[in-house]
Amino acid sequence: MVMLAIIVLLLMLLLLLAGFPMKVPLIMGAWAALLLFTGGEVSPAILIQQWIGGITPAALVAVPMFVLAAEIMTKGQAADRLLGMVVSFVGHLRGGLPIATAVSCTLFGAMSGSTQATVVAIGGPLRPKLLDAGYSKSFSTALIINASDIAMLIPPSIGMIVYGVVSGTSIGELFVAGVGPGLLILAMFCGYCFWLDCRLPRPRQQRVAWPERRRAVRRALLPLGFPVIVLGGIYTGVFSPTEAAAVCVLYAGILELLIYRELGWRDLGKVARSTALVTAIVFVLVGAGAAFSWVISFAQLPQELVTNTLGLNAQSGYWTLMLFITVSYFVGCMFVDPIVVILILTPIFHPIAVAAGIDPVLVGVVVTLQVAIGSATPPFGCDIFTAIAIFRQPYLEVLRGTPPFIVILLLVALLLLGFPVIALGLRDLAFG
Repeated sequence: MVMLAIIVLLLMLLLLLAGFPMKVPLIMGAWAALLLFTGGEVSPAILIQQWIGGITPAALVAVPMFVLAAEIMTKGQAADRLLGMVVSFVGHLRGGLPIATAVSCTLFGAMSGSTQATVVAIGGPLRPKLLDAGYSKSFSTALIINASDIAMLIPPSIGMIVYGVVSGTSIGELFVAGVGPGLLILAMFCGYCFWLDCRLPRPRQQRVAWPERRRAVRRALLPLGFPVIVLGGIYTGVFSPTEAAAVCVLYAGILELLIYRELGWRDLGKVARSTALVTAIVFVLVGAGAAFSWVISFAQLPQELVTNTLGLNAQSGYWTLMLFITVSYFVGCMFVDPIVVILILTPIFHPIAVAAGIDPVLVGVVVTLQVAIGSATPPFGCDIFTAIAIFRQPYLEVLRGTPPFIVILLLVALLLLGFPVIALGLRDLAFG
């Protein structure tokens, strides 16, 4: 059984290295696994059924809604207004501009739920300012990439939605539990930027007067309503995460079309096409991943691989299980799209962790954190290639500044494993 699994993985790896888009190795892997594990006795038509079934959960409706809201905001004024407010408060501090970049990425991530949208919306205007202030290209790009990954933890997180659908974990609880780790990462990034500027001082911006700060806050007040809508609505029970996504689209449309008027009605066609493209990619991966997950579950590969080969079970202990989960997702996301990793590994590890008595919400937050780290980690982290395309920088130049931020993220992962209250404290307060 294990040898057959290795053959399937090698086939998928070869297809990936041959340049095929990720959906092809995933589909071919599911088909090959079905043939090898069942001896051809099960009709391949069942893969189509599982594929369709994988994209039918109602919670997935939130994905295109949040993508649409992010597209509207990226092309409008919301990001610029947030930037102006943040820079007015921290731009004069040591490391003020990098700190403003990290805070802005976090705030926009809380509006969009997308790491790549955050790279585009925040990186576009702030990276030139970082370079003009004397920061290196590698540091500036690495900061934007890794700070944007906080969007994977701060709700509304598309990664958390997919994980919640695959594992059956409450998406609302995952959203609330992701806030603590996300803010911890932000604080540590800001601390690192402050320390770095103390060692190598750079010219600081002039302190902004309070009247200008008040004007900046007033300009950013309406965009700041997005996280209030998502967290406030879910926390109070006014609406579900899926309904929150629809409200965010309506709110974004009102802001950019009717109030700011930065986006014209004719621009909605481009926004809709871009949203459809991103949604189609996500849903193809989700459907193919659901088919692949069904095959390996039908063949009882998780039990064979995890229990018999690796010796993991519900009695393995908290640290053994969680460290193995952490490493597996981290390494997987270094090579494959994060959504695919969630789809493939979650059916393997989630049942064992739950059987061991580990809180499924904690497992989900740990997994999402590893997905965020892997998204910015070489060789194939997806946000690395987004930065290459947006900033037109060579691959090695983009990677050069990432190690310090990856170390910080891994430290946060260890703190989260050692002190689960970082994630579960706010969840227990909201849902206890």
